[in-house]
Amino acid sequence: GTLYFISDRTGWWNLYAERGGEISTVFEIDAEIGGPQWLFGYCRYALLRDGRLVCAYSRNGLDHLAVVETRSGKIDTLTVPFTWFGSLRSDGRDTLFFAAASASRAPEVASLELGSHRLRTLRTSLGIEMDPGYISVPEPIEFSTSNGLTAFALFYPPKNKDFVGRGGERAPLLVFSHGGPTGATTSSLKFAVQYWTSRGVAIVDVNYGGSTGYGRAYRERLKGQWGIVDVEDCINAARYLERRGDVDGKRMAIRGGSAGGYTTLCALVFHNVFAAGASYYGVADLAALATDTHKFESRYEDGLVGPYPEAAELYRRRSPVHFADRLSCPVILFQGLEDRVVPPAQAEIMIAALRAKRLPFAYMAFPTEGHGFREAVNIQRSVEAECYFYSRIFGFTPADKLTPVEIENL
Repeated sequence: GTLYFISDRTGWWNLYAERGGEISTVFEIDAEIGGPQWLFGYCRYALLRDGRLVCAYSRNGLDHLAVVETRSGKIDTLTVPFTWFGSLRSDGRDTLFFAAASASRAPEVASLELGSHRLRTLRTSLGIEMDPGYISVPEPIEFSTSNGLTAFALFYPPKNKDFVGRGGERAPLLVFSHGGPTGATTSSLKFAVQYWTSRGVAIVDVNYGGSTGYGRAYRERLKGQWGIVDVEDCINAARYLERRGDVDGKRMAIRGGSAGGYTTLCALVFHNVFAAGASYYGVADLAALATDTHKFESRYEDGLVGPYPEAAELYRRRSPVHFADRLSCPVILFQGLEDRVVPPAQAEIMIAALRAKRLPFAYMAFPTEGHGFREAVNIQRSVEAECYFYSRIFGFTPADKLTPVEIENL
């Protein structure tokens, strides 16, 4: 007879219960128990016996697991080796089942017996053991950004037990701009990050304004401000790390895919902060996205930019494709030729502008890929091509034997 539900009436997705027409707070915290609303069948809490439940909550980019006594209100945050949780389920008694990961532990399905605290891995997504000497663990950072606000990111310093940087030399920085754009990056193990940190490149994975996990006010910063807030937060994350002395401000690049590719292209076209960039099937023309995208994300841009076609001029002003002549640094573009979300024509317009300005650029098209690369050989090829591209732009010799990629105008 009790209905449990998530609401952000306080500005945070917290847990409530309805009994006999009365609503009461189950777990109130300045953190997020809920998740993005497009993740169907996703649940961040599970009921146990004796009036208890377990929930996952996110704070400052890291997830935690808590047992809640619904009658007394007592909260017990558990010590577990995970910093990210997916859906939670229980057997209705004392055993919890969940998907989870950490920066050094690949996503797995696990069970936890709360009485004995016995943790078991039921299935892991990774079949090999990783030496922690090569794994960079993220530091959650807060930094000042535009309009006197604070933004958030995960900073991964370079780490490789076999090598150190030259004395006094600061690491190059690669800014990750996540897709979505109203999703979020997490602290789970990402080889797309560790590839770079093990090779001496620092990574800042930015949860720019609009990202999920930092409350409603933060989530709503992107309303009508896509291409502005996200870009400024990525820039300010890089500048913060430069000021702090972690990275070399002259060797900073930005990369992203899809919506993250849009943020990347906006940063490179409308600002002059980064020395290079990589766009993976990035949005270059917002109007084309609004008119051609698939049904599931139809009208998504109405809240992020404005209603279309009423705000057509705003869409034009926010679209890098119309200002590609402002590009002032080298770019590498990756594109799936079967992409129906961001058609290849958007990348090709950017290429024409780069060619006209005689800026160094590379373009790699994959005939069998759509929106988001799926084939292992293509994923490996694109990442290695990106590394080769940066090595030529920043003037270093990769330790790996990489297949060269053609760079025009270099």
